Amino acid sequence: AERRAMAALQRSVVAPAGRHTASLIFLHGSGDTGQGARTWIKQILNQDMTFQHIKVIYPTAPARPYTPMKGALSTVWFDRYKISNDCPEHTETIDSMCHGLTDLINDEIKSGITKNRILVGGFSMGGGMAMHLAYRFHRDVAGVFALSSFLNKESAVYQALNRNEGDLPELFQCHGTADDLVLYSWGEETNKMLKSLGVPTSFHTFPSLYHELSRTEIEKLKTWIMKKLPIEVEKTN
Repeated sequence: AERRAMAALQRSVVAPAGRHTASLIFLHGSGDTGQGARTWIKQILNQDMTFQHIKVIYPTAPARPYTPMKGALSTVWFDRYKISNDCPEHTETIDSMCHGLTDLINDEIKSGITKNRILVGGFSMGGGMAMHLAYRFHRDVAGVFALSSFLNKESAVYQALNRNEGDLPELFQCHGTADDLVLYSWGEETNKMLKSLGVPTSFHTFPSLYHELSRTEIEKLKTWIMKKLPIEVEKTN
């Protein structure tokens, strides 16, 4: 029943200031919404995260029963048995959402954006979701970012990368040392594991940052986004 046909994901979109040649998909943390993530970033930067040529898409996860909240409905990308890196993944719900997010990627491709001009990433659970989406199903995206995120020890992502052939998208990872929800060590371990499996990674440590976003971090992320999705020079004949 998990592979039910999903309605298109609701999304909040920040249009590019100029000609649209690339897209960025930002996945919110558990219990948040696309609009919520966008507003949070807007509060930190005192303005939307905007680019000349990149469309920024903040989708919202459909509400579903969430085990860590005793089965209460929550806007989460997938279910978890518990919030720990030491338990099995809820692969059924992860895979189901990968199909829904693939539809979102395909919408961008239909509008003329090539796959290598699409970035995926997110905060907390959103970053975990992005790693599954990119490293298991969409290895031809421009890159992946994960802020305060982790993968479980026996993650399906690691298993998929064990059979890896070819190039993998670069991972930009950030984590606060004071994070008491998703431990810094979980993020660090995820990064080391992915690096050992051939993923080009960078890992940015933010001293005394809790489970949150900071301005320095978002500015650093923006610089990396521009490096991965540079403005394309218009071809003139």
